Amino acid sequence: MELVERTGPDPDYLPYLAEPSKPAYRPPAGAVDAHCHVFGPAAVFPFSPRRKYTPVDAPAETLFALRDHLGLSRNVIVQATCHGSDNAAMLDAIARSEGRARGVAVVDAGISRAELNALHEGGVRGVRFNFLKRLVGDAPKDDYVRIAEIIADLGWHTVVYFESAELLELAPFITALPGVIVIDHMGRPEVADGLDGEGFGHVLDLMESDQRFWIKVSCPERLSVAGPPYDDVVPFARTLVERFPDRVLWGTDWPHPNMKSHMPDEGALVDMIPQIAPSDALQRKLLIDNPMRLYWPEEVGA
Repeated sequence: MELVERTGPDPDYLPYLAEPSKPAYRPPAGAVDAHCHVFGPAAVFPFSPRRKYTPVDAPAETLFALRDHLGLSRNVIVQATCHGSDNAAMLDAIARSEGRARGVAVVDAGISRAELNALHEGGVRGVRFNFLKRLVGDAPKDDYVRIAEIIADLGWHTVVYFESAELLELAPFITALPGVIVIDHMGRPEVADGLDGEGFGHVLDLMESDQRFWIKVSCPERLSVAGPPYDDVVPFARTLVERFPDRVLWGTDWPHPNMKSHMPDEGALVDMIPQIAPSDALQRKLLIDNPMRLYWPEEVGA
């Protein structure tokens, strides 16, 4: 794989909005952004030399300011491929969150138990397995199996990121993984195919087949054909929320890495929540109950 030595973001990289709108919808107290990232700052936390893209800096303090601006309370910070398996930026953000952030790491197959314990103490509660060829090439499935086996004792879950068109081929491998498995970004259905599309059907079948599967109703900006305000994605997210109310999560995906068409307004993303979770009960499950059970189980029922 080519090593990347350039400095500064890619020339065509779209930066996040400096001033997102204030959402009209007010999330319930304790709401969690269960999928977001931190990047750098590169001068302190360098990007991986093997990365496929170079983003703009998106540091912890900006993420936490956005959290407060949107009326949210907590974050789940997901390690992105540009930092590789160096989780330092994410761990630093969690350490500065005053207990209001948890993490999903990327780790190497050779990681030691002592290193895993350190990640757990740092707030990590899962690992992410990426199957998108444009980001990782051929997924290292043997490594993924070894990692899944060694994290099982910690009670962590795995996050899997794939295109829905590839799910039929991936399903036997994914279902063989131990523990809870969280599907990223609705399994990336082909929105143009509608709710009856084959790929989304496979996602629904997988969710129906095993209670271990959870799913994130996130990233309408990546899935939409029509563009903002992403009305064409609402039926997909709402279907998942209504059919699997106890196994859905929501997140902003800030700072929206590798978006090519446009940069979404996080305030508008928050304003979509009542459309995809139309009752107070569903909103509470989506934004509070479910992410708290997965990431802060020690506080549930306390």
